[in-house]
This record gives sequence, structure tokens and C-alpha cells, in this order.
Amino acid sequence: MHVLIATSGVLGADQVVEFTRRLIGGDGKVTVTTVIEVPRSFLDQLGADDWNAAGSDARPSPTQESVVERYVEERGRRMCEPLLNALEGEGIPAASVYLEGEDPAATISGLATKLEADVVLLGATRPIFHQSAWESVSARVTLECARPVLVLPPPVRVEAPEED
Repeated sequence: MHVLIATSGVLGADQVVEFTRRLIGGDGKVTVTTVIEVPRSFLDQLGADDWNAAGSDARPSPTQESVVERYVEERGRRMCEPLLNALEGEGIPAASVYLEGEDPAATISGLATKLEADVVLLGATRPIFHQSAWESVSARVTLECARPVLVLPPPVRVEAPEED
């Protein structure tokens, strides 16, 4: 079983570890990913005014590409590190893949197909009965991905009792 875990940094580590352990059994494979959209202002600061990611043939220079790659790597690591550490702490080795993309749902779905993941695990960041949930990344991956998708609810927050 190959589990692809897609996160934007809000998945509850305990919940992910528990579901992942059950899904992979004793010999499964785990990949943790996140999709980073590189802000246009960041590219402008690199002097990439003529680069149009939407379809122009112009491409960023090798220097710009390396800066963007470093940005994606650093930001991706920061977002995925809590999950990777939690999995590792429970004896579940996991690889990581940090991707640049303007459309997280399409990017996650494409990676799931490329990796031939058996299941994609991701989190719901909006209440499921709210209209905006159907426009969320989680909902789109569920609809568009050619692989099975398991959407985890947000972690339950336990409020401390009020003191008198």
C-alpha cells in the first residue's frame, strides 16, 4: 500500500499517524507532499517580469529557477516537517516531495497518478456542510483524482474549562 499524504500544514499529526499505520500495514510506503504557489511578487523581485507561467514560452533563468527551487524546498520542508517527524517517531518512514504549482488540487492529483499511490490522504479545512467546502482543494482532489481519497476532518480542539 502506497499512501500519499498531502498537507498544507494543518493536518493533525496524531490523526495522520494513526490512519497511515492502519493503511500501510507492516510494509507500506508513505510519501508526504505539499504544493507551494510561488507568489508573482517573488518572481518580480527576481527580475522575472517577462516570465509568464500561464503559457508564455519565456522561462526563468537558471539562477531564478534555483532560487524558486530553494524557496519551494524550504517552505515545503517547514509545512511537512511536523508530519514527517511524527511518522518517523512512530517508526513509519516517509519520503517527501515538495512541488510548485498554481493549482494544488490538480498538482496533488497528478502526483498521485505519477506515484501510483493506492490512496491519497488529506485534510478538510472547511466545514463539510458549508457551500465553500465544494470549492476546496480537498473536495476537488476527491472529485478529480483517479486514485481513492481519504479526507480527514480537522483535529478536535479541546477547550480548557473556565476557572471560577
